[in-house]
Amino acid sequence: MSEMMKAKVGIIGGGPSGLLLSQLLDLKGIDNVVLEKHTRNHVLGRIRAGVLEHGFADLMREAQCGARMDAEGELHTGFFINDNGTLHRIDLAGHTGGNSVMVYGQTELTRDLYEARDRMGGRIIHEAQDVAIHGADSDAPALTWRKGDETFRLACEFVIGADGFHGVSRKSIPREVLTEYEKVYPFGWLGVLSRTRPVSPELIYSRTPRGFSLCSLRSQVLSRYYIQVPLSDSVEDWPDEAFWEELKRRLPDEVAGRLETGPSIEKSIAPLRSFVAEPMRWGRLFLAGDAAHIVPPTGARGLNSAASDIHYLYHALCDHYLEGDDRGLETYSDRALARVWKAQRFSWWMTMMLHEFPDHPAYDRRLQQVELDYLLSSDAAQASLAENYVGLPF
Repeated sequence: MSEMMKAKVGIIGGGPSGLLLSQLLDLKGIDNVVLEKHTRNHVLGRIRAGVLEHGFADLMREAQCGARMDAEGELHTGFFINDNGTLHRIDLAGHTGGNSVMVYGQTELTRDLYEARDRMGGRIIHEAQDVAIHGADSDAPALTWRKGDETFRLACEFVIGADGFHGVSRKSIPREVLTEYEKVYPFGWLGVLSRTRPVSPELIYSRTPRGFSLCSLRSQVLSRYYIQVPLSDSVEDWPDEAFWEELKRRLPDEVAGRLETGPSIEKSIAPLRSFVAEPMRWGRLFLAGDAAHIVPPTGARGLNSAASDIHYLYHALCDHYLEGDDRGLETYSDRALARVWKAQRFSWWMTMMLHEFPDHPAYDRRLQQVELDYLLSSDAAQASLAENYVGLPF
């Protein structure tokens, strides 16, 4: 072993979840090390969601990382649902006592977190290969990894697995301990990022016989659009011109008429799945974010669910180190999963209501339309949607 290191907390994964927890802990004097498989530029090159719950925005401010978000992000107090050519606005603020969501790209949020870690001299080790977790079920866990021709070992007291669905953390929990739940949807989202003015100041979710679409944005000069496509499609099947024409077909005429098109900056297809692993703790290993759960992007819960995990972990670790109170650590999995499953339900419900399912029988299709009709005609139903969309309490 070429080098030995020590820290109270070892964090696997240098995405927004791992960086946010690292920053919050450092502000409380709890030393930690972050291990990230990829380079910093690779992490910052990921194009992801950009709708933040108000609770997530508050957590960024607590981490002293919210200044640029507050200056450049956009507060949205509502969004639109297009039902076969008719736009209906969901009044988030009106149904939730004034709450809103913050539209701020995940790439920018991650950059803010990196810069905050730089200012505090945070220990982030990039290109950490072959990470392994040792003794997670003991009182002295450790992490090992390789970088180049050298190997390293970190002795720590707790391990946080924020390394995504394909990471080592969840796989380190014995199979007889873990229960996994999964639902795979028969379609994906083709997403395009373009340097164009957004077609709408607020998001537009569209349900049409041709399939689902979403008009989103990152700023007033950067737009993000999605259309539902079969899993058999590839990016090569969708040149820019074909994408724009299909998107227009899934929007009301007056919206399609003002859609500004342009070359795609990024284009990708994301398959949709729902996934939960239980428990989210094994010994001194704690899972967070995509390592433990994934939702379809329909309800904008993915990054927000990860943030709620970080909220619980941050307070639990602070209670342990600053107050000598372990109740937060002992109840972490149950508390996190209670909120995770509510996010799963909401994302599943939005996905089932707004997408075209080619194999659904006529009965299911009629019920799907009735569900949307009820939502758009009921203040109570819209209040429930709004409550979930702006973020349930931690």
